[in-house]
Amino acid sequence: MLATASARSSIWGMTTNDTSAPTSASRIAGIQGLSLADLLKLAEGRSAAGQGADAAEIYKIWIAFNEGHPFLHLVYFNYSVTLRQLGDIAGSIHALHACLKLDPQFGPAHVNLGRAFEDAGAAAQAIRQWQRFVEMTADSTADRLAHRLMALQHIGRVMENAGLLDEAETALWQAIELRPDKTEAGQHWSALRQRQCKWPILVSSDHVSTRQLLDAMSPLALACYSDDPLFQLAKAYRYNKSFVGRPDVSGFARSSPRRKSGTGQRLRVGYVSSDLRDHAVGFALREVLELHDKESVEIYAYYCGEPAGNDATQARMKAAADCWRDIAAVSDMEAARQIAADEIDILVDVNGYTRSARTRIFAYRPAPVIVNFCGYPGSMGSPFHQYMITDDHIVPPENEIYYSEKVLRIACSQPLDRRRVIAEKPSRANAGLPEEAFVFACFNGMQKVTEGVFAYWMRILAATPGSVLWLLSGDDSTDQRLRKAAESAGVASERLIFAPKVPNAKHLARIAVADLFLDTFPYGAHSTAADALTVGLPVLTFPGKSFAARFCHSIVAAAGVQETICADPEHYVETAIALAKDRGRLAGIRQALAAARETSVLRDIPALARRLEELFWQMQEECERGETPVPDLRNLDIYYEIGSELAQENAVFCEDAVYRRRYIEKLAEWHDFSPLQHDSRLWTEAIERSHSRGQV
Repeated sequence: MLATASARSSIWGMTTNDTSAPTSASRIAGIQGLSLADLLKLAEGRSAAGQGADAAEIYKIWIAFNEGHPFLHLVYFNYSVTLRQLGDIAGSIHALHACLKLDPQFGPAHVNLGRAFEDAGAAAQAIRQWQRFVEMTADSTADRLAHRLMALQHIGRVMENAGLLDEAETALWQAIELRPDKTEAGQHWSALRQRQCKWPILVSSDHVSTRQLLDAMSPLALACYSDDPLFQLAKAYRYNKSFVGRPDVSGFARSSPRRKSGTGQRLRVGYVSSDLRDHAVGFALREVLELHDKESVEIYAYYCGEPAGNDATQARMKAAADCWRDIAAVSDMEAARQIAADEIDILVDVNGYTRSARTRIFAYRPAPVIVNFCGYPGSMGSPFHQYMITDDHIVPPENEIYYSEKVLRIACSQPLDRRRVIAEKPSRANAGLPEEAFVFACFNGMQKVTEGVFAYWMRILAATPGSVLWLLSGDDSTDQRLRKAAESAGVASERLIFAPKVPNAKHLARIAVADLFLDTFPYGAHSTAADALTVGLPVLTFPGKSFAARFCHSIVAAAGVQETICADPEHYVETAIALAKDRGRLAGIRQALAAARETSVLRDIPALARRLEELFWQMQEECERGETPVPDLRNLDIYYEIGSELAQENAVFCEDAVYRRRYIEKLAEWHDFSPLQHDSRLWTEAIERSHSRGQV
């Protein structure tokens, strides 16, 4: 424990910059027993206050009485820095020699010793000192460092797959500090911390900045971190440039549109995904594929995931498709050639930037039209995804500026399977829940549970005595971490109940025994919300600005019950508390949900299939007329810089008008530094004119 200010005063008495003043026995006794942390805090505090001589005296006394301390070399190093700041070059050199005698490999001491010789006019000695260190580290070649980096990344990957998350995080951090400019380790590291609810997610060091950690984040992890659709678009654009790049398409002829409109020919639609199996995306799409009008469209499915033997979802999809191709084992170019040979008219990317995605296939443009749909909650920011299919709730017209694709709309972006098997509803006791308590629930992945959202939940529990929060279990350490966070918020840890993983049919059945589903932010529930509503559990949510932050409220609206859609975080907290205290009101919501179930937009999958076909034909007709949209990627590098700056503030929720104004102000600053070209987002010609008149 650090000493208090009053305790320090009693130890030090009156401070003086006169190093010739005698040091009292009581002062010596007070210094020699300090812990390393207390020593550094006190000495650095003295230096910061302009009392460098006193800081040096503190180090000198502590060193004299702590000869066997394992970190004595670090104290000598700090002592040398303090002496150098006082102009005592000779004293600094003595301290650095002592440091290196204790730890001959300590690099900073070698560097500073050379600088001290240089400052003393001994350039030859400085060079010799640095040369000795270079010789000592001669085995640190570029190849060795690259191999070390690779080994650390592999250690992290395998440990993560084995469930050793803390150990994986440690290995990945070593890789990050070795090469913070290499984003692969950082991408996995931030995602691991999100899965473990380690807050704050991004923690910088002397070797790695917060900006570098943001740069390494994947687009999907960023969606869990920040409700900033412009930054997410710019991140997707940057990610596409880095990880997809510009493949060599020489010799690969771009597909031209085939004239099919009005001819009676079927439109050939290809779905590409690694998730056409027992997976949230597979569950969502399987009935859609079965309901496609085979007189209007011909369905090709391209599967790029892991082998899925005895998979019920995949079996149904294979039966529904006119042609099923497994492209997992072929290269991106070979897959693109196969798609082109199949003469696909509309190619649908059902992965986006998710696990096992094959985004480079689309870079070859193997079909005249490429569509972003169902697999990824955001814009692809690519030059080759021309359309995105979503709905009015997720992307209202005024928010189209946050997407590089042309936005076309269906009634609800969350398809579902009405034939999904649901087991028998268990009792609360069988589900591990108290019979009479009000049960708040959230079955979103742990990566979506942010520090801000957890704080909302703790306020809700504190205001509703006897209630419990039912969460899907992470690993044991994550569950314990959340229990400790609850205790710190004044909520008993036993009020958090963690549900173990069970087969999907049983999971769907047990959801229904809860009272109210609490959504997360900024990455809300997607298929999980549809599951809850399917079994009659009301879902409480509030929309943000980004795709992932607006998806849940779209699903709730499609279920036909608007009362659980809140305006903002405060309204969300207040409504959760009010519903827990008014069981009659909540019962009315459940009754309305049940009454609207079979006629709701959410379950009208035949209409969804017809609407998709209408949109596919609209794209085809635009393509035949030469009107296929070209993604607007202007200024996205600048939007990325602005987004990176704003993201480091990590604001939980921001009103739309305030959000846009902050971006426009930053864009104006960039424009003043170096003129920006106009774009179709916030830096329009009208905005620039307003800025020139001093109105921005």
